Amino acid sequence: MGTVDPDGRPRVSPVYYAPDGYDHLYWISSPDAQHSRNIAERPEVSMVIFDSTAPIGTARAVYLLATAERLPDDEFERHVDHACRARFPEQRVFPRDELQGSAPLRLYRARVTEHSVHVRGSDPVHGKGIDSRLVVDLESSAPG
Repeated sequence: MGTVDPDGRPRVSPVYYAPDGYDHLYWISSPDAQHSRNIAERPEVSMVIFDSTAPIGTARAVYLLATAERLPDDEFERHVDHACRARFPEQRVFPRDELQGSAPLRLYRARVTEHSVHVRGSDPVHGKGIDSRLVVDLESSAPG
């Protein structure tokens, strides 16, 4: 996830997230973490999601622009179970009491505003001679 520091420098941070469809992502972080403080000042973030275990040259990625925030207390109960369930056997499930009150961690959310994909310059359909990104309109590309 990319945020912007108070001095205008970009800052990237890896986060483990829980998706909710294609337009919301949740993660757990400390409000004292630099990326959390950056979000409090400038909520616009960028993200890239990819399979880091894919062999070189075969990975695909989705690039996201989003507006991020610490989840408001009045929305906590509605989203906590989905956001905190384990996706992988080694992933820890956070109990609710570790994300509320005087606990040091909180639940965060990103609302995705744009999805795009990497297009190789040599792509036979979308290639333009140089690598580029193609914005994907999920509304018009949904089966229906």
